Amino acid sequence: MTRPGRPAGPTDDTATVVLTAALDLLLAEGAAALTAQRLHQVTGVSRSTVYRHWPTPGDVLAALIDVAPVPPAAPTGELARDLHTAVDQLCDRLRDRPVGAFLQALVVAGEARLRHRYVSDLLAPFHTVLRAAGVAATDREDAVATIAAPLLLDALLLDRPAARTRAHRIVDDVARRLTHP
Repeated sequence: MTRPGRPAGPTDDTATVVLTAALDLLLAEGAAALTAQRLHQVTGVSRSTVYRHWPTPGDVLAALIDVAPVPPAAPTGELARDLHTAVDQLCDRLRDRPVGAFLQALVVAGEARLRHRYVSDLLAPFHTVLRAAGVAATDREDAVATIAAPLLLDALLLDRPAARTRAHRIVDDVARRLTHP
């Protein structure tokens, strides 16, 4: 409950300053740095403001997840083409964004619920495409795992670029299997 005269949430400017600094701290120092004191030191935003809106490191991580999603492209109805688009989007995110460091921070912080939510956001474009194509839930889960697992393995565990060419070959195999059972 907020007191009279206090805004319910941070201003857009405050949120931008704090969350930008939080991401920088997360990448440089890990999730343990996401305290009100440390965010205050880096941003100049009062500790009470930081604490009021993001009382725990988990709350900061959740706020970062809220601003991270990239909306999936609208499916065209061509399964293989739409899956190729989703693969390219995931490869770009794994290359251009601090996805690996962010997931590691979620693991270190013991935030399984947030880790699941973040990975679900990464995989959402595949689910959207397959759902629009009428693929059954079990087949959809198998297809997403078949396509995305090697990319996530490369980027997160092996610390190497996602193998885009291999991912496109896998998409062709999955699309063929789903359209010609």
